[in-house]
Amino acid sequence: MFEKIKDIEERFSQLEGELSRPEIINDRKAYQKYTKEHSLLSPIVNTFREYLSVQKEIKSNQPLLNDSDTEIRKLAREEIETLKFTLEELEEKLRVLLLPKDPNDEKNVILEIRAGTGGEEAALFAADLFRAYTRYAETKRWKTEILSQSSSGIGGFKEVILLIEGQGVYSLLKHESGVHRVQRVPETEAQGRIHTSAVTVAVLPEAEEVDVEIDPEDLRIDVFRSSGHGGQHVNVTDSAVRITHIPSGLVVSCQDEKSQHKNKAKAMKVLRSRLLDRQQAEQESKISEERRRMVGSGDRSEKIRTYNFPQARVTDHRIGLTLHRLEDILQGQMDLILDPIITHFQTEALKGEKGFSKII
Repeated sequence: MFEKIKDIEERFSQLEGELSRPEIINDRKAYQKYTKEHSLLSPIVNTFREYLSVQKEIKSNQPLLNDSDTEIRKLAREEIETLKFTLEELEEKLRVLLLPKDPNDEKNVILEIRAGTGGEEAALFAADLFRAYTRYAETKRWKTEILSQSSSGIGGFKEVILLIEGQGVYSLLKHESGVHRVQRVPETEAQGRIHTSAVTVAVLPEAEEVDVEIDPEDLRIDVFRSSGHGGQHVNVTDSAVRITHIPSGLVVSCQDEKSQHKNKAKAMKVLRSRLLDRQQAEQESKISEERRRMVGSGDRSEKIRTYNFPQARVTDHRIGLTLHRLEDILQGQMDLILDPIITHFQTEALKGEKGFSKII
């Protein structure tokens, strides 16, 4: 591990040299490329330097263990124990930082939320989740944009598709794909009985044009008049767009914008991301059962979480975590549940790496 880090540190120093050269500074493309690599290596190098600093402190405290003063020996022992604990934490942090990177981690996200079983109650909870994710995005200073929405009659969403842009969005949200179950008494329930409804969430990395090649000949593009709530809200031009990708059968519609071109651009964003997700799912299915067992499954058909309103409880079934902080989470404090989940999957990945070193 440390040999690998030394190579990384050497590359980091080279990049610092490159970024100070006037010809690189004036070449926007090259400068962005080197800056991105520098920022990716920076956490590893800084953690390693901190690790070496703690090692040095332990070494400098060792002679004090033989000091003639009893109090100094005691303080030295306590200090060394604390430093050793810090050293172990830094070593574990380095192991996590050196895990193979998900190539999608730095991508923006297409977040799709759909009401499942439960009718209007499911649609209302889809709106609750939509607000939770957008509030969380605000705390991270991410930019959000609704690409498509289909509202229900009483303020919920049958479906809403959101683009979230920012640093490391996919790395933080990628484990949210799956079935989110809600248990509560619906407003329309006169008897006060608890109902169980479900919402599906899909987190897709935003695909660039270079990620997915789409032949224009494979597309059928239909335009139609947007539906509305009547009066001035009804679009009198054919600005809504439906794109069908013929080889895959995927269909994407967008009618939120008054401009046909804007609707088409939004629909293409969603189509590219769904095609990339399908390609990656096909690749993932080829991975051996052994590796899948080690790193865990991210199958979005799994029930991943339950939100129980009577008990103000949120339970993530994948890691067995229960928090009685439901209102805080729905108000956007999603780090409460996302941080433990990310830590869990990193730990599983570390086990997998250790296991594969024996297999390979």
